[in-house]
Amino acid sequence: MTASLPLLTGARASDPVLPADPAMLPDSARAGLATTPFGLYVHVPFCATRCGYCDFNTYTSDELGPGANRSEYAATAIAELRLAAEVLGPDRPAVQTVFVGGGTPTLLPAGDLVAVMDAVRELFPVAPGMEVTTEANPESVTPESLAVLREGGFTRISLGMQSAAEHVLAVLDRRHTPGRAVQAAAEARAAGFEHVNLDLIYGAPGETDADWQASLDAVLAAPVDHVSAYALIVEQGTRLARRVARGELPMPDDDVLADRYEQADRAFGGAGLGWYEVSNWARDRAARCRHNELYWANANWWGIGPGAHSHVGGLRWWNVKHPAAYADRLASGEHPAADVELLTPADQALERVMLGLRLRDGLPLTALSEAGRARAAESVVRGLLEPAAHTGGRAVLTDRGRLLADAVVRDLTD
Repeated sequence: MTASLPLLTGARASDPVLPADPAMLPDSARAGLATTPFGLYVHVPFCATRCGYCDFNTYTSDELGPGANRSEYAATAIAELRLAAEVLGPDRPAVQTVFVGGGTPTLLPAGDLVAVMDAVRELFPVAPGMEVTTEANPESVTPESLAVLREGGFTRISLGMQSAAEHVLAVLDRRHTPGRAVQAAAEARAAGFEHVNLDLIYGAPGETDADWQASLDAVLAAPVDHVSAYALIVEQGTRLARRVARGELPMPDDDVLADRYEQADRAFGGAGLGWYEVSNWARDRAARCRHNELYWANANWWGIGPGAHSHVGGLRWWNVKHPAAYADRLASGEHPAADVELLTPADQALERVMLGLRLRDGLPLTALSEAGRARAAESVVRGLLEPAAHTGGRAVLTDRGRLLADAVVRDLTD
């Protein structure tokens, strides 16, 4: 298979020369392959309906052209897995985590998702105890499909619950009924899944304090060991953004979002779920999402699927977005990448701060510039960073700092 990786458009004369072929990864990238954690992300771009708040690369039609519809998608994804194995070569690293996201991966037959995992094991060495996650909508799984996934090697499932209030689900254009997410979590446990996560969204128009408390209570009554909770963001170009612009719905209120976050943190902490990243809580270290930790550590991963992003040793690329274009590229022996960039040491240092500061362990002050360290000392005085951790040489967010995490990150970076 011939594979060409497009050069970065608009590159400056001072930019590093990028490889024209992904098999020619920079020496700096190949040098760390064996020692840097490696994972795979598999993007499944199909949804039954598009939620009003979502701006992900997803498509509702089942007929997107040859190689791009649901029935052929697993084979197309496996073609890119073969390309990834070829590019990384005989010394390719062991896969520590696989995350199948979307879209709604479980709109594909469970057997198709298992076939993708079988291909991973055929093409790559896998680490002992490999974590294998799939996202799912509550209405897209059954006890039977969950049993097939578990038997096929999936160890973790992340279910999109969002809310336990029917009117909030309606505003978000979610299709499942209140209670179905908790029922699906119980079915996943019964099928033998080791780790079960529920996703929540807070701050939706019309959500009351009581609605949010009911959602928290429902999550904590479910057999889960991980919870993710995200503030609603009104993304440009979405149906929700258009409704807000027309005055049909109000913008989320920042003060309400802060109250909702604190309410969630108290509830989760009281139930034994500790925060380990600003928007994620886990029962213990084993319950943490190791694939997301790989991202936050800026390790290596290959993204399979239309629009998926990859990162190997400072080289980053992203695939063409449309499923038909993605399938056509692979069918004709071309690499599906749309563009590529080589991160400079300064870029990588910046990302380390942006990602690391959101974690419970924070990051060493030595990761900051001289100006950043001075601002970190000011942030301690302002109650945004922990004084004891700062004395010990680390920047760690306080509870108040978590509410303003994005602002703190901006303040500590140049």
